[in-house]
Amino acid sequence: MSAKTISPTDRPIDVEVVPENSALVPVVTPSVSQIAIAPEHKPELRYEPIALAAYYKRRPLQVLRRIFTILTPTLSFAFGLWLDSKRGVVVKNDQRRAVQLRQLLTRLGPAYIKIGQALSTRPDLVPPVYLEELTRLQDQLPAFPNEIAYQFIEEELGALPEDIYSELSPQPIAAASLGQVYKGKLKSTGEEVAVKVQRPDLREGITIDLYILRRLAGWAQRNFKRVRSDLVGILDELGDRIFEEMDYIHEGQNAERFFQLYGNMKDVYVPNIYWEYTNRRVLTMEWINGTKLTNTAELSAQGINARYLIEVGVQCSLRQLLEHGFFHADPHPGNLLATTDGKLAYLDFGMMSEIKPPQRYGLIEAIVHVVNRDFEGLAKDYVKLDFLSPETDLTPIIPAFARVFADAEGASVADLNIKSITDELSALMYEYPFRVPPYYALIIRSLVTLEGIAIYIDPNFKVLSEAYPYVSKRLLTDPAPQLRASLQDLLFKEGTFRWNRLENLLKNARNNQDYDLNVVLNQGLEFLSSDRGAFIRDRVVDEIVKGVDALGRNALHNFTYLLRERVGLTAINETPSASIEQQQTLEHIKRIFNILQETRGFDAKQLVPQLAQLVVNPGVQRLGQQVSSLLVQKAIARLIREFLAPEEVVVNPSQRKLPA
Repeated sequence: MSAKTISPTDRPIDVEVVPENSALVPVVTPSVSQIAIAPEHKPELRYEPIALAAYYKRRPLQVLRRIFTILTPTLSFAFGLWLDSKRGVVVKNDQRRAVQLRQLLTRLGPAYIKIGQALSTRPDLVPPVYLEELTRLQDQLPAFPNEIAYQFIEEELGALPEDIYSELSPQPIAAASLGQVYKGKLKSTGEEVAVKVQRPDLREGITIDLYILRRLAGWAQRNFKRVRSDLVGILDELGDRIFEEMDYIHEGQNAERFFQLYGNMKDVYVPNIYWEYTNRRVLTMEWINGTKLTNTAELSAQGINARYLIEVGVQCSLRQLLEHGFFHADPHPGNLLATTDGKLAYLDFGMMSEIKPPQRYGLIEAIVHVVNRDFEGLAKDYVKLDFLSPETDLTPIIPAFARVFADAEGASVADLNIKSITDELSALMYEYPFRVPPYYALIIRSLVTLEGIAIYIDPNFKVLSEAYPYVSKRLLTDPAPQLRASLQDLLFKEGTFRWNRLENLLKNARNNQDYDLNVVLNQGLEFLSSDRGAFIRDRVVDEIVKGVDALGRNALHNFTYLLRERVGLTAINETPSASIEQQQTLEHIKRIFNILQETRGFDAKQLVPQLAQLVVNPGVQRLGQQVSSLLVQKAIARLIREFLAPEEVVVNPSQRKLPA
């Protein structure tokens, strides 16, 4: 279904600009009539913790009432933990207490549900057994009355619901911590839509809880030495994210940005936003008729290949995480649907995050170090990625990394399971002084969730195996200095070129749907001919010369044999034996050429124009001259040895012949 929408680029959105020092004044009274805020008094879009603190310091009774509401069930839970410790049954009761914590957070409301979800990806703060249980925390709450939802629609959109929608479902089809969703039909066009309406009292409830928790985090940080992470910073990051989720204009803009970056991918679908029917607390989005990927029986009945759609999801996630950096942080089964025409539709763009280029390149560098089993390099990557402070002693951490990836011994890293690696890394991060950056926590949430869906569909599905072709393609085609350095680390060991690694890279890269052989050849030659590629160039030239030299030895021997025979010199027609190293190099070159020939899109005729452009490149010409010069030197030396100074030369007068 293609819907006609008005995007922010078609008409300006009335979004106020918030001054840096503006105060956030939440709505205090809970009645519906007072929640309807006049335009000039709308709450700010940004989370401002300083202004928030100033606001609630003037309202101590309101804060105390909320603290009392929180403390009653929390102290009961804490007392249970204390009893376990006194009785020596902490380990025995860990699982039961983790379940109780999940239930407690659900009862305390939206802010605590969001905090629990955030903690489920914080192995530096939470023991592994609690991490596992918090991943089951469901973002579901009872629905609020339709009358309130209808009033919000009227207040936000300036018209009665029946004037905008010819139909609205009698009850919400879903109710979460921040809002609930109705299925509707636009009166103007008859198109089916999803109408998302925010909960009442949400901003007030969220802000007071964030204020209380921020003060508690500051106290814990000052008084507990074991706390290594910046708890206040983590709370502020969470506050920013929740405030973004509470602004449905921001969510709509996220959806449009997601479409611009990934909507052109094959079989990826992003629903349209109806901007004329969207505001801060109401979002109208195209309705997607689809099936959850986990409903394999229904998908099979429709003739839809669920495994293929998971592969599409993995490729889209890789683009999100490692290419553009803007990613969907909550790809749970309800947010990924198979459309009736067999595409993968993404829903719910409230929880998005972004990875900056240095972090994206750092993740790829870390992957290369894992493949190389360079755990010292991996530990340094974690310092660069802000998991460890620069002054951290890496000595005990390096062997700990080796233990985490010990299961990969004798097997490909691509065959490992993300969840198992994450679990082991979580235990490691809880034991050593790691601090998990917020972006990484959301990456893990995204990948583990996606892998969970994939394994449900196909227990043998390996996300890392599906991801490796993309990583190989990036290493071969991305001109970024960081990735060129990673490619060098991958291909060379102690100055020796590892042909098998290049073969594996080319084999894996050709399986990626966006792989372009012309780009690889073009950028590869340009890089080798540049100053940045000097280290690799000198060694690659040596390897090429070895291979071509070995290939030419037979031809040269045959030529000199015929020539000596012609002039009457005794010639022994035995093929000269190349060294083992030369034979191996020659075999690698042959295999690589075969891989290139078998690669999708390989066409010698189409490569001619590319090569014609490259040969006039001064750097490429210098590279060619370097190779040809070394080959000529070797050929002349061999010609002299073979023809003028053979090991055994016997003159046989009866065989001497005059030149013809």
